[in-house]
Amino acid sequence: MNPTLFKIIAIMPGIALLQNAFLFLVQPSKVVADLGMPLLDGIGRSTQLADLGAFFVFSATLIIYGVIKSKSGCLRAVALLLGIAAVLRVLAWVAHGADLATTFIAVEIVLVVWLVASAAYMDKLVQAEENS
Repeated sequence: MNPTLFKIIAIMPGIALLQNAFLFLVQPSKVVADLGMPLLDGIGRSTQLADLGAFFVFSATLIIYGVIKSKSGCLRAVALLLGIAAVLRVLAWVAHGADLATTFIAVEIVLVVWLVASAAYMDKLVQAEENS
């Protein structure tokens, strides 16, 4: 695969997550509704927007940086974060009576696979560059 095409494919989750991060700044009521929650009031809103916004900003930044700098570990770190989120969603369902967030879990699993596969391919590209 062409390395430029690979980078475009690998960076796509980062762009999607960056879009969500941006929405936390400009349309918080829309983005939290898309995540299945109301926009909280008072200090709860501060916590809700800051913590969730940080999740998306951190993930997007790490993916974009990892792709640009060919740092596969950055992609694996975001995959781990998303994988943990999926596991915690299942635990919230099992242990605390939350609705099973099937769609979110599926998206997180797809992103985990996407990022792990991208990281593995990135390692191969870096190794090929070093050997040539």
